[in-house]
Amino acid sequence: MCRWAAYRGEPLYLEELVTSPAHSLIEQSHHATRAKTPTNGDGFGVAWYGDRPEPGRYRDILPAWADCNLKSIARQIRSPLFLAHVRAATGGGTRRDNCHPFVHENWSFMHNGQIGDFEKVRRPMETMLGDDLYAARNGTTDSELIFLLAFHFGLREDPLSAFADTIGFIERLSFHMTGSALVRFTAAFSNGRTLYAIRYATDRRAPTLYAAPMGRGQGYCLVSEPLNDDVDTWVEIPDGSAVSIGEEGLDFVMFEPGNSIALHPAREAI
Repeated sequence: MCRWAAYRGEPLYLEELVTSPAHSLIEQSHHATRAKTPTNGDGFGVAWYGDRPEPGRYRDILPAWADCNLKSIARQIRSPLFLAHVRAATGGGTRRDNCHPFVHENWSFMHNGQIGDFEKVRRPMETMLGDDLYAARNGTTDSELIFLLAFHFGLREDPLSAFADTIGFIERLSFHMTGSALVRFTAAFSNGRTLYAIRYATDRRAPTLYAAPMGRGQGYCLVSEPLNDDVDTWVEIPDGSAVSIGEEGLDFVMFEPGNSIALHPAREAI
């Protein structure tokens, strides 16, 4: 499973999450401690917001620990809102278009999780996309497709409701096509103003998510794994929760897919 970190608050250098901490994202890329696999070497990416509405982005297929450019960029770029991700592929080839974060318009998105039996539901999922959204699909991952589907379900107007409807649609489609549904979804996304995160799984085995204050004022960090051993700082976000971080600080609400159905016990994804 992938590892990721995100921040929203007073501007920080990317290195304060990506490279500097004892258990930084680069450290997690080859020594994750709270994931099924300790190595996340199938590419990496960072997206950050500055003076323009759309985010900057840098991605590559190299393992994060092997790219000297990433360390240099993280040391120089300072941003009030950024997302960073290291990938352990569960589907889709190791290519730049499949590396997170994904970007469309002013939105950025990264994901840790999977859709069970994705290849059996991929085509009907793609048919839900209008021409513009379909043309924006560059890779082959379930993560990018979830992101684009959220636009179809109203991401620009109501982000959390859009993802609730997106996940609910995927559950119903999977159940219809395969007789069961497995969706594991721990994701972060932003429009450049507010940072959002969701932790949810149909089988209550959602990938981990932690939060901690960082920087001055109302800054917060969201991570797959704590960046250090200060256990009193990091709070685990419960399964079935959505988090938003804006000008007023951090808030969270319960997350439930739209029009959810009673599902049979989910089977493991291949």
